Amino acid sequence: MNARHLRRVAVAVSAAALLPLTLTACGGDSDTSSADSAPSAAASSPAEATEEATPMDEPFGPACATVPKDGAGSFDGMAKDPVATAASNNPALSTLVAAVKQAGLVDTLNNAQDITVFAPTDDAFAKIPKADLDKLLADKEQLTKVLTAHVVGQKLTPAQLDKGSFDTLAKTKLTTSGSDMAYTVNDSSKVVCGNVPTANATVYIVDTVLMPSS
Repeated sequence: MNARHLRRVAVAVSAAALLPLTLTACGGDSDTSSADSAPSAAASSPAEATEEATPMDEPFGPACATVPKDGAGSFDGMAKDPVATAASNNPALSTLVAAVKQAGLVDTLNNAQDITVFAPTDDAFAKIPKADLDKLLADKEQLTKVLTAHVVGQKLTPAQLDKGSFDTLAKTKLTTSGSDMAYTVNDSSKVVCGNVPTANATVYIVDTVLMPSS
């Protein structure tokens, strides 16, 4: 009896000794499983980061911050109106709107389809000496040429502005260059708020009037 009792004690001790090893092994499997799952979570992170870093199809540029948040002059409001009407609701484009009316181009621009307008701000027109600007506004033929030199007969995405050359409605060439949402037009005018949608056009607001060569 004593011998059998001793054997039972020995077996119980051995089992007790093996139990921590078994638990440790199970714990190791759990850790390994967690570690194995970590790379797949990490693997999705770069894709998410890339997606977040990809420019959205939205207006961009420092001057976009001055656009009203709501109403007819907001981005949502302008998207509902044809381009000349949309511009008339943007307080930074009042001189351009007056020039378009003076040249009789309101209906032309509003009825055109799938165009791109490079729209000079009031500050852009202010760079022109007043006497020269007054002379331009009084010459309908020349004014029409200047204004239509800001219009391309197709919708342009930001990607197309990296290095582009486009025909304008004035039958002149308009060139663009840049990247990362920083673009220059005709080597002189900067896009300050770009990719603005209207009902029939995409608008890039620029800081300098594009004067076509004679």
